Parts: sequence; C-alpha cells; structure tokens
Amino acid sequence: MIRQFALIAAVLGALGLPAAASSDRPNPLQDGATWDHLRPSYFADRPIQDGVGRFSLDAPFRAQDAATVPVRFQQDDPDLRVVRLTLLVDENPAPFAAEFEFGPDMGVIDLETRLRVNAYSNVRAIAETADGALYMVGRFVRASGGCSAPAARDMDAALAQLGRTHVRWIAPEALPEGRRTAQVMVRHPSNSGLQRDQITHHYIPAWYIDRVEIHQGGALLFAMTGGITLSEDPSFRFSYSDNGAGGLSIRAGDMRGGEYGGDFRAGI
Repeated sequence: MIRQFALIAAVLGALGLPAAASSDRPNPLQDGATWDHLRPSYFADRPIQDGVGRFSLDAPFRAQDAATVPVRFQQDDPDLRVVRLTLLVDENPAPFAAEFEFGPDMGVIDLETRLRVNAYSNVRAIAETADGALYMVGRFVRASGGCSAPAARDMDAALAQLGRTHVRWIAPEALPEGRRTAQVMVRHPSNSGLQRDQITHHYIPAWYIDRVEIHQGGALLFAMTGGITLSEDPSFRFSYSDNGAGGLSIRAGDMRGGEYGGDFRAGI
C-alpha cells in the first residue's frame, strides 16, 4: 500500500499535479566524515563556498518514498551565470546522482528532479559559475532503502512503456516575461543493480538512463549525465528562457545503448 501511494504521488508529480506536501521542518546539512572522503574525488582541492543566499536546495525532512525523493535547486542570485550543477547523496552506495551542464538559455536556474536515498544522508548541490567558483547548498534527508527498493511497476509493465517521453508545459502563477516552465519524464526502470527480483531473489542487473540532452531549436538548455541514484522514470522540471523555437528536442540514452526522446511542440 505504501508503494502504491508513492507511485500515485510520483505520477502526479510527473504530470505537474500536486502530490503530498513536504514537511517544512528545517533539515540543514549535517557534519559528517563521509564528505571529507568524497570531496577530493569530485572536486580535488578546489575551494567550495557556502552557497546560502545565492542558491537553495529543497528536499523533504523525511521522504515519503526513499526511491523517489524530490529535490529542487533554485538560483537566488540572478546575477550569477551557472554553467554546471552536481547532485550528490553522501551515504548512497554510489553517491553521484547527476551532473548538469547548462546552456545560456536556461537563464536563472530552477530545476527539480527525483533521487534515490539509501540511508539518512546529506544531499548536496554544488553549482559552478562562469568564473569557475563553486558554491554548495544541501539538505539532510531521512530516508532508507531507496537504492534497493523494488520497482513500483513489474518489469513487463516497465518494458511496455520503455523510453516513452512525456513533456508538459506548466503555467505557473508568476513567471517573468519570456520564461517557460516544462516537465520532462522518460519512462525507464532505471534499475540500480541493488534490487532483487521478488520471485528469484537474484539481483537485477543495473540498467539506467545515463544521459539526457534538451534543446530548443539548436540551443542547448542542459545536458545531464546520471547514475543509479536517479529515480525510476527520470523526471526533470525546469524553467528556461524561450528563444522562439516553439518546442523542445529531447534526447535520452541508457547504459545499454538505448536511445529515446523526440521533438515536442510547446503546449502553452
């Protein structure tokens, strides 16, 4: 029943409809030794500044479903040009969730996606600006078992919809002129390699979306490289500056060479 409710919430979110509200309890990053070991692997000895006041990351105090934890990164300082964003979950077996490279048409970044969280963990967003500076914000999320949780749908159902790409344009109440908000979802089981078949109890081999590119016309909005920490049916909700192209071109791929996506006309 819990997984059924979580699936309903995830589908509603993917369609741009309201799911259950997340807690407004404070959940700032917590001190821990894990980050000291992770940081050199991703950023070597580059200085990382506290991003509070320039950026924010929203994530639930306690996840309703550890396999589909919503996280939203927002840029609060519009004068900065963000070129790259890295999402990490400290305590996951594979902490790397995704890296986004942004084109100029993204403008001020407002991006939401869904992650797996395997244990109580810091979830970090590290933004790189055009001048090479790094800024970090994050949240401490209480969740467990997200990377090994069974898929919300059986494999036959997942394969029947494999690669189907949905785009929805959303009309928020307040958005600067010339800006749009879209939500893109690619149907894919995104197996982590840590889940067990419920009948054989054997581990299901890893198979996940590892790249997504979104363009409007010939202009790149963002290119994402992902790992097993991205949720099943990867979803991205984002705002961008409309360049008049009239739609989006979505190209996604998985680690087995599968290619998905298509060209979509703007719906609003």
